[in-house]
Amino acid sequence: MRSLLFVPGDSPRKQQKGLASGADALILDLEDSVALDAKPQAREITRAFLDEVRALPRRPRLIVRVNALSTGLTEADLDAVMPGAPDAIMLPKSESGSDAGHLAAKIAVREAESDLPDGGTRIIPIATETGKGIFGLGSYAGATHRLEALTWGAEDLSADLGAETNRLPDGHYTDPYRLARALTLFAASAAQVDAIDTVFTAFRDAEGFRAECLAARRDGFTGKMAIHPDQVAPINEVFSPSPEALARAQAIIALFEAHPGVGVIGLDGEMLDRPHLIRAQRLVARARKWDE
Repeated sequence: MRSLLFVPGDSPRKQQKGLASGADALILDLEDSVALDAKPQAREITRAFLDEVRALPRRPRLIVRVNALSTGLTEADLDAVMPGAPDAIMLPKSESGSDAGHLAAKIAVREAESDLPDGGTRIIPIATETGKGIFGLGSYAGATHRLEALTWGAEDLSADLGAETNRLPDGHYTDPYRLARALTLFAASAAQVDAIDTVFTAFRDAEGFRAECLAARRDGFTGKMAIHPDQVAPINEVFSPSPEALARAQAIIALFEAHPGVGVIGLDGEMLDRPHLIRAQRLVARARKWDE
């Protein structure tokens, strides 16, 4: 997934607008964008949207962000949306692999109750929204076979830390959030899942947004979350490999296949070894997914 667009769970209009945005995935939000007294209605609206969109021949992946485990609202969220067979559940304020495992057990029960394929519903934790969560990043590897990706958050983390801001005047993150971002990449690598970059809230700052997308791709993120439909196209553009990059990756793979057993090989004046092959294989695999 390159682009994951948040849409409020209580807004059919915004859900339909999201459906037309070209996003690879829609995050149907039952958490921050929905007021407490509106959550029951949001669950009903989200379930109806799942039922409607699931039958479409071509559709984005459908992810539901439930309320955090600590709120006491997660059970009701899952009861409402799991019969609609979401592709994944996003877990906010996740603090460890144990939280992901706890959610996995809840999902398994509801898959069985709704006659859904066992293990079909994946989990995407937002893993850095509390200070405690930072120390749990290394525990996601092996926590559950449902783990699809890891992402991080700076807004809730800044509230948890009591920070005045999470960005410098030039728009770059301050040190605590740069650390959280980097550790998310390491945690995703350890768990062998995709790392998804967090949202960019200044959605009218197109230049700053594109720069942040490019930096995320450079460092190893495979996609980015969006808060506005206008952010989807730039995300898809940046995180799609260029024809030149894809051609080079295919050439690297072909070269190693033509010389099995060779540890180091030359291409266009550059010495390549196994890390180059792995990066090329990952790029080609992602491109194939996006073409499906």
